[in-house]
Amino acid sequence: MAHREIKDQTYPQFARIGAALSSERRLELIDLLAQAPRNVEALAQEAEMSVANTSQHLQALKAAHLVETERDGTRIVYRLAGEDVLALWLALRATAEAQLPEVGEIVRNVGAANGSAGHVDRAELSDLVRAEDIVLLDVRPRLEFDHGHIPGALALPIEELSDRLSELPTNKRFVVYCRGSYCQWADEAVALLQRNGFDAARVEGGWSEWAGEHRTKANGDSADVGHERDHGEIRRQVI
Repeated sequence: MAHREIKDQTYPQFARIGAALSSERRLELIDLLAQAPRNVEALAQEAEMSVANTSQHLQALKAAHLVETERDGTRIVYRLAGEDVLALWLALRATAEAQLPEVGEIVRNVGAANGSAGHVDRAELSDLVRAEDIVLLDVRPRLEFDHGHIPGALALPIEELSDRLSELPTNKRFVVYCRGSYCQWADEAVALLQRNGFDAARVEGGWSEWAGEHRTKANGDSADVGHERDHGEIRRQVI
């Protein structure tokens, strides 16, 4: 087969991936599916789109084999087709960060608005958790925590945090993470904790980056103290 013929056959296939990623809404769906599998209705709610539009975008991703499906009762659940899809999304994002000054400007503006939360390097987390030097909080929804989380993390969804501050020990440093670098929940959680006198910082990046680096993962709700609602449960877990 001649060189030109090979290119004429393979490059259109490569372009299928580029075309599937050409929508910002599809990128958001990939980012959501990097956290946990979801059905169309759940994805539509998270992405603030209609179910019809969400379904159309998912079909485009499926046609490019970037997502796959499985049946859960009467519903179809979508998931990323593999770890290489997450790697592709992170690489695309890193390229945009490196090549587009607008991305850095947006990040700086958001950071200035949120104040300085302080960051803890992901590479340090495992040692800090093992040494019990920190309490690691995952403020994502419970569905995402159960599907996968950083070992040693405790689940405390952002919408519950303000009501459960009294359960937190005041003699511990809290390190918080959420979905990834562009998820604001960790910044919001750190700001809330700091306003209430806690020592708190956010993880550099979040779950997407941790998973994309093939670091050790935990799953299930064994570390999810949020299912225990009695007063002081988190305090007993970390003291």
